Amino acid sequence: MPTRHDIRNVAIVAHVDHGKTTIVDAMLKQAGAFAAHQLDSVDDRVMDSNDLEREKGITILAKNTAVKYHPKDGGDPITINIIDTPGHADFGGEVERGLSMVDAVVLLVDASEGPLPQTRFVLRKALSQRLPVILCINKTDRPDSRIDEVVNETYDLFLDLDADEDQIEFPIVYACGRDGIASLTKPEDGTVPADSTNLEPFFSTLLQHVPAPEYDETAPLQAHVTNLDADNFLGRIALLRVEQGELRKGQTVAWMKRDGSISNVRITELMMTEALTRKPAEVAGPGDICAVAGIPDIMIGETLADPENPVALPLITVDEPAISMTIGTNTSPLVGRGGTGKGADAKAAVKDRKVTARQVKDRLDRELIGNVSLRVLDTERPDAWEVQGRGELALAILVEQMRREGFEMTIGKPQVVTKQVDGKTHEPVERMTVDVPEEHMGAVTQLMGTRKGRMDNMSNHGSGWVRMEFVVPSRGLIGFRTEFLTNTRGTGIAHSIHEGHEPWFGELKTRNNGSLVADRSGAVTAFAMTNLQERGVLFTEPGTEVYEGMIVGENSRADDMDVNITKEKKLTNMRSSSADSFEAIVPPRKLSLEQSLEFCRDDECVEVTPEAVRIRKVVLDQKERGRTASRAKR
Repeated sequence: MPTRHDIRNVAIVAHVDHGKTTIVDAMLKQAGAFAAHQLDSVDDRVMDSNDLEREKGITILAKNTAVKYHPKDGGDPITINIIDTPGHADFGGEVERGLSMVDAVVLLVDASEGPLPQTRFVLRKALSQRLPVILCINKTDRPDSRIDEVVNETYDLFLDLDADEDQIEFPIVYACGRDGIASLTKPEDGTVPADSTNLEPFFSTLLQHVPAPEYDETAPLQAHVTNLDADNFLGRIALLRVEQGELRKGQTVAWMKRDGSISNVRITELMMTEALTRKPAEVAGPGDICAVAGIPDIMIGETLADPENPVALPLITVDEPAISMTIGTNTSPLVGRGGTGKGADAKAAVKDRKVTARQVKDRLDRELIGNVSLRVLDTERPDAWEVQGRGELALAILVEQMRREGFEMTIGKPQVVTKQVDGKTHEPVERMTVDVPEEHMGAVTQLMGTRKGRMDNMSNHGSGWVRMEFVVPSRGLIGFRTEFLTNTRGTGIAHSIHEGHEPWFGELKTRNNGSLVADRSGAVTAFAMTNLQERGVLFTEPGTEVYEGMIVGENSRADDMDVNITKEKKLTNMRSSSADSFEAIVPPRKLSLEQSLEFCRDDECVEVTPEAVRIRKVVLDQKERGRTASRAKR
């Protein structure tokens, strides 16, 4: 079959924080994507353009860029399309879309940490699609790097995933992405490759081992929609890979929808990516990754084909969701009243906030368009919906994006998505890899034991750190991270990945302490906090507006306690010997959105507004909660 030698399509996949985006930065700079005067002003991790990506230091959305590489032998320039994929398992839907656009993958592995759970996940996906793999050992300059061991661990991983002989014969590149240096010769542990000053060996390996796109000259047009974007002027933009034939600006094509129907549409705009910008183009051929406008309702996985002979490509499939939570409208007494909850001034300042059920549902429907791994299901209530996703982080990111857009919501405690197998309930399980100093090994083993974790493997690298692998039910990991970091004094590293479904593990008790619940509305006083801080850990500051049923702290005992946190000191005309004695208030614990979701019990939920995150009881009325509890005991 004829091939296009002027183009290569490759995805860079790895575990979170192993350096994918950094090495793409270096490729862009060395391939001449930026003019000389721009180099000093280009941000680090230029591909992480989303605010949340920069704040959290992770890639959330798969993005593509293209570099023009000029071979050193003076041949014609070659376009290398690079897909930068997320490194977190919760965003696996983005990885699966990225792999559907490319002909090979670069597997990036940290020279110290070695293959981790997400490495296993992305490699399994690449091997199942029969994609060639190039191994890149990154961060060779780390003082604790162990290059030989990591290469052997990667070979073991390939064998564990049943790779065949062709797949296991992969080339190896050693790199320091931060310095933009790569080599085919193994450097000493803890050093930058000495026989190179740039990424030239990496580029030449890509050209040699990434297959050029093949096509059939007689085949009709086929183009696969793999991602969506939006533009203020052009409307919805579909990112697609042309598999066969040619796509031209102004051309009429057959749009083959998910439901099986076909309609003819016109391509009003055609664009190709150069570096970080899209530029108008007239034609896209086989293997090209391009963007088209003019089809307002196009969806991911659909096909653009020849009107005379339309042939559909297979839809993109993703793994089943494992975690769900209920998202509904804000039903608290402070709905629509701003961060302080005080009166008309706050209302005027936030008049554009979104609090109605219709607005929340429209936003969730919009998210479904570009996020193939998400599902939204109706519930018994008309103002609440069950949202299912890959993991807790993916759902928390969605909620964080919505609150930044002005939405107010009530979020239920995350639950696992179960399924029936042979009449028995099965729940999702995760493979958890934990790296901890040796002195914390006992604490972590005990913590995983209470969450029904089963140890599969343990290894000691001889550096004072132990790596343990557990198989643990997904619901056992809800609220795990905060407790894990406390028990390991902030030194532990934990990563997990979906491992399938197993029979229901039984009852889990993950939170031992109860809640301190406000029993009336009002403003928090320092006097009340001074008296209550002996009872547990408080979450609120003096002056914060609270309401009945809002959780203001964590009780030191197992049961909930209703407290008056708005109590004021009564003034009298009698002199007191203790009048001038002051007691310091312990600073309250500030909970982030993820920590609040972890903290929740089954009878609690999280109120999320653009200014505040509050935890509250589902039933606000104190007497009603008491009656429900007494009925449950009987």
